[in-house]
Amino acid sequence: MSDNQLRLGVNIDHVATVRNARGGAYPDPLRAAKLAEEAGADGITAHLREDRRHISDADIDGLMEVLSVPLNFEMAATPEMQKIALRHKPHAVCIVPEKREERTTEGGLEVAREENKLAHFIAPLRDAGCRVSIFIAADQRQIEAAHRIGAEVIELHTGAYCDAVADGHVDAANRELEALREMSAFAYSLGLEVHAGHGLTYDTVQPIAAFPEVRELNIGHFLIGEAIFRGLTPAIAEMRRLMDEARG
Repeated sequence: MSDNQLRLGVNIDHVATVRNARGGAYPDPLRAAKLAEEAGADGITAHLREDRRHISDADIDGLMEVLSVPLNFEMAATPEMQKIALRHKPHAVCIVPEKREERTTEGGLEVAREENKLAHFIAPLRDAGCRVSIFIAADQRQIEAAHRIGAEVIELHTGAYCDAVADGHVDAANRELEALREMSAFAYSLGLEVHAGHGLTYDTVQPIAAFPEVRELNIGHFLIGEAIFRGLTPAIAEMRRLMDEARG
């Protein structure tokens, strides 16, 4: 991979959502992960939620066994999740906000108000060799706090931008895009590696992919949905094509 090429992390959570809607073992998230890997994914993302609504502990066990690309383990900042991460020692750990009542992750983590707590929480993960990422809004205060606590990576929440595009709110979409652009550059200037994700689709990915500071996009729900119509491999291939085109 060239220095300029974006990495694509494929989130397989919602393969597990479909499986859990019926019970049983099908569709298998591990099979989806291996297909994504074969299709060109540079990593696999999975979020083990407190309520286990999609990914299960057994899924994480299986992913650690079968993947040859890195696993990005998304988790809340809880003792239970820290213990699981320290047992598995995945390549990357992304700390995300989590509320039991939410349908999906709503907004970025509040780092500035919880700086001391989060600094102590991530220290053992870093000591174990995990790359620690913090999922945050495009907000300078949060980025500065993530940098101070010792995170190596930030992942910028692109949901507000994607929602504005989907709703046809052009001015709002442009404002969100500009904030993402400015904060990508700001985070990079601090020495942080910059990732982005949440809500990205074929229609919204290219402006984000064009930011030179962004090194990785994590995309899940849209790709799993698109796979229903065109198959997972072609869905990922098209996303990769759009990313490379924007970067090229």
